[in-house]
Amino acid sequence: MSTTTIANEVTDFELVSGLEIHVQLNTQSKIFCTDSAAFGAGPNEHISTVSLGLPGALPKLNKEVVEKAMRIGLALNCEINQYNFFDRKNYFYADLPKGYQITQDNSPICKNGFLSVRLSDGSEKRIGINRIHLEEDAGKSMHDQDENFSFVDLNRAGVPLIEIVTEPDIRSAEEASALLTEIRQLVRFLNVSDGNMEEGSLRCDANISIRKKGDTAFGTRCEVKNLNSIRNVRRAIDFEFGRQVKAVGNGEQIIQSTLNFDADKGTTSPMRSKEEANDYRYFPDPDLPPVKISDEWLAQVKATMPMLPKQIAQNLVTELGINLSEAAVLADESAFYEYYVAAAKEVTNKKSLVNWLLGNIKAILNEKQIGINQYTLTPSQLAQVINLVDLKKISQQNALQQLLPALEADANQNAENLAQQLNLLIVEDNAALEGLIEEVLTKFQAQVEAYKKGKKGVLGLFVGEVMKLAKGKADAKSVNELILKKLEQ
Repeated sequence: MSTTTIANEVTDFELVSGLEIHVQLNTQSKIFCTDSAAFGAGPNEHISTVSLGLPGALPKLNKEVVEKAMRIGLALNCEINQYNFFDRKNYFYADLPKGYQITQDNSPICKNGFLSVRLSDGSEKRIGINRIHLEEDAGKSMHDQDENFSFVDLNRAGVPLIEIVTEPDIRSAEEASALLTEIRQLVRFLNVSDGNMEEGSLRCDANISIRKKGDTAFGTRCEVKNLNSIRNVRRAIDFEFGRQVKAVGNGEQIIQSTLNFDADKGTTSPMRSKEEANDYRYFPDPDLPPVKISDEWLAQVKATMPMLPKQIAQNLVTELGINLSEAAVLADESAFYEYYVAAAKEVTNKKSLVNWLLGNIKAILNEKQIGINQYTLTPSQLAQVINLVDLKKISQQNALQQLLPALEADANQNAENLAQQLNLLIVEDNAALEGLIEEVLTKFQAQVEAYKKGKKGVLGLFVGEVMKLAKGKADAKSVNELILKKLEQ
């Protein structure tokens, strides 16, 4: 019997979950030293006396880290704690050289926020954000490089992290998925992180417990660690909910523990008993002074906050009458939206621009495996092409197959001038078109007879053949009208 079936059968239990989302900030250097924070270097290339935790090496806070934390805090409706400080969290891992992690315990930089997420049924769920705190990442242990030894790569040690801790407000795997999806969108949009879960830039731990519906007391929670995809977050929550429901149904007690998720099997298994805060022996870091965020600095960060994707999408729905899913794709990443805004200043029909961006341009980007910021066609050139198509000066087929590739090769070319040079502009010569139509109808006499007997679907064949003969230099709508007129004679 599957977990989902068990969960559906036992209706008197509900899921209680909260997420701890670790976001690696995309600063050039680490949080407390000048080592590069870039991903992908050779083992132990981005290290120094500070990231190695050598005696006498003193940390110094990276100011950009604080500003990026403030930005995501504001986006998540948090209070910004203008006086905060760092603590030492003491525990030993082979990939944590100092034997402690610098983090924030009693005084996080952001607190008391929330995020409202939209669910598949159209409803919204408000999920509280307990806190966002700053900390340094640990290194990485590799156990598959040698039969006898584990290797340690400390490039990641000291890379800046924010940890977003939600309230235990999540009641379904879908809510967790929606929250994580929106937070990933926000950190990318605000240029706080690349949000790449495959590279570990965004990681998630899920705290999961169950209780009888109507109860207010929390059950015993288990924490599933290091979930590296939104799909796996959903799978882990669904499995663990089902496991706990089944265990309680069998009279077993849930033991508080830290769990591993096996992505191949879709199951959880114990790693260790869960540590409590006192196990870490937190105390303020004596080497780092408190962080004081002035009113002026906070006001400056607030003033530079852009409109967020949710508001952008709603504005696009109101302005253009497009549906929310289309608007959400346009607003999903800042570079894509900025491209739209630039092109919208020059395009005649903004709805045509939306259709091109979400259809043809997205397809081109996917085929080339690039982002919009790497696309060589400028917003102005795209607007020119769309205007030519809408004004019936060029067919969409020729625009896509010939004009766009030619413009991609030269950012300085004007679309109409280039279309003229390539002999792509539509020639409005009805006499010439009628000659081509006559040629096609003569060639397809059997289909003409079928059309006259009611098989109207062959009209597309006639239009396509005429467009081929015209080499795309005809307006398909005009061709359609002329063929109908001819067939009715």
